[in-house]
Amino acid sequence: MTKAEIVSKIADKLGLDKNDVQATVENFMEEVKASLESGNNVYLRGFGSFIIKTRAEKTGRNISKNTTLKIPAHNIPAFKPAKVFVEGVKAKVKVKSSKKK
Repeated sequence: MTKAEIVSKIADKLGLDKNDVQATVENFMEEVKASLESGNNVYLRGFGSFIIKTRAEKTGRNISKNTTLKIPAHNIPAFKPAKVFVEGVKAKVKVKSSKKK
């Protein structure tokens, strides 16, 4: 599902103008981004949490030059779904078979 599809569905359900809904969705995303960039997690009860995870320093390899390089510790944004969110997906989405041919 794309952002445009989300905006369209919300506008249809609530009877609102698509431009207003799009502005709201974009502002929501900007606020989440700004909060994470300032070092604060975002908690949405019943939906999930946008959190900052720290990746440890590690050694990587550049296989084309056959050299090793140090990848410094860094932070990345992550999403952790709420328990009810996970349970809903488990209950309603069928498991795709992973048979290899």
